[in-house]
Amino acid sequence: MASDTAKGNVVITGGSRGIGGACALLAARDGYGVCVNYAANETAANSIVDQIVDAGGRAIALQGDVAVESDVLKIFAGTKDQLGPITGLINNAGILDKEGRLDEFSAERIARIVNVNVTGSLLCAREAVKAMSTRHGGAGGSIVNLSSVAATIGSPGVYVDYAATKGAIDTFTLGLAREVATEGIRVNGVRPGIIDTDIHASGGNPGRATELNHVIPMQRCGTPMEVAEVILWLMSDAASYVTGATIDVSGGR
Repeated sequence: MASDTAKGNVVITGGSRGIGGACALLAARDGYGVCVNYAANETAANSIVDQIVDAGGRAIALQGDVAVESDVLKIFAGTKDQLGPITGLINNAGILDKEGRLDEFSAERIARIVNVNVTGSLLCAREAVKAMSTRHGGAGGSIVNLSSVAATIGSPGVYVDYAATKGAIDTFTLGLAREVATEGIRVNGVRPGIIDTDIHASGGNPGRATELNHVIPMQRCGTPMEVAEVILWLMSDAASYVTGATIDVSGGR
């Protein structure tokens, strides 16, 4: 087993690109060993790992679908075996589907979004608690859950199913934070607004981020790095008295 870094090691789900990729690069910069989890895009995940290693950091890429319990167990076991003790989780993996109304959505679509965005986040957090909680012999750590401003506006006519899952994440963040507050674990959330990532293409509108500049008080979409900086602050000792909080990173929306 590799020795752990001063800050330990962090699992980043959906860490191959977008906000997750930015988090991986910043986490490595800040001294974490990084597990870059990915569902399908191995090339992108390996690119992030290569960038980290080339800069002198430590990182591994591990494939796994967070909606599948056996994959989640593999991700956490692999991280511990290859990097060392886990001290952080960034619950970033999330999906949406084509824009539309609820009365147009299939049960299969809804189930898949719930399974990845909610069940996957809960399963990953469960394993992180087992790894980090002082109740289980761990040394403590930090969890940051990715929500969305969609949770506060409902995303009518676009993807209310996705928005509903992010509302669940807000509630989960608060509940888990209070549940493990005496066990050395802080749990917080971040609600990105309109960020320029590939997720808009999966919703059928790759140009959506810039098309909606007019609805944002700052009149521009955000970047993955702007969100990642907030996430890594929440992971850090600078946020040592922050738990159960969810921070909007939305340009004022």
